[in-house]
Amino acid sequence: MFWFAEEAAHGAAEHAEEAEHHAPIVVQLVNSWFGEPVYRFQMNYTKPKWDYLLGKFGTNAETAFGPYSPDNAIPWYTVMFFIACILSVIIIWILKGKLSESKPGHGQQTLEVSVLAVRNMIEDIIGPHGLKYFPVVMTFAVLILVSNLMGLFPLFMSPTSATSVTFALGLGSFLYYNAIGIGENGLIGHLKHLAGPIWWIAWLIFPIELISNLIRPFSLGIRLFGNLFADEKVLETLSGLAPPWTWPAPILLMPLSVFVALIQTFVFILLSQLYISEVSHAPHDHAHDEHGAHGEEEFEGDEYIAPVLT
Repeated sequence: MFWFAEEAAHGAAEHAEEAEHHAPIVVQLVNSWFGEPVYRFQMNYTKPKWDYLLGKFGTNAETAFGPYSPDNAIPWYTVMFFIACILSVIIIWILKGKLSESKPGHGQQTLEVSVLAVRNMIEDIIGPHGLKYFPVVMTFAVLILVSNLMGLFPLFMSPTSATSVTFALGLGSFLYYNAIGIGENGLIGHLKHLAGPIWWIAWLIFPIELISNLIRPFSLGIRLFGNLFADEKVLETLSGLAPPWTWPAPILLMPLSVFVALIQTFVFILLSQLYISEVSHAPHDHAHDEHGAHGEEEFEGDEYIAPVLT
């Protein structure tokens, strides 16, 4: 077991070193400005803790994460993800332009189509009451899409081709839908739904559902990372072809890369909405249950009350 952990950590370190070696100029500049104080903080505080934790598995921080130095104190994926956050805000601001109801511009129409698409997804999967989760779901969509597409442009790399970023996104989705479940049903009620509706097999269903929920952030992260990392590797391999294919081959493959970026964004927010739909339910109209069955006509005095269909 220790041997396997050490080998896996060694592979991760090699991958980190390779990424740092090809780090964009902006990452090198950030580390030249802020790398030294971050490096001192790591050596004094974080590295000893990682050494202690990883020492229980027969390895250490440098084996797992690569050698510590001021030149790589701030990882490339941290810089790229920070840039992705800034770009997301800028892109939305540019597309929004000057809002107009009578003559919307192309950017505004693009945003409106995107917003309506995500809103319709939420209504279909979670229900009309799920629209209150739209800001978080849309934030995931924009941020992941921008991160996925960044690798297609010079001087950038896709932060979603690093497991640290994709696992963080998966963990964010995991914490969000569990917070919704606990907020709506309470901690006991939230755990109860993992046991299923049949009490006499709850002892079997509960551990299966619990394990299934606990691996969701990893499955979300691995799926997103695997596709984006493979896409970047394919483009990198094609870029190394002998002339005259050095430039045409990667350019011809870019439409497929854009398609992969869109599909992986769609899959991530789709699964996140499915997880939310499991724990969030529309509020019940208790007053309606007291007056009659769903959809039946009712009268109050001489006044007709139309049926309310939900």
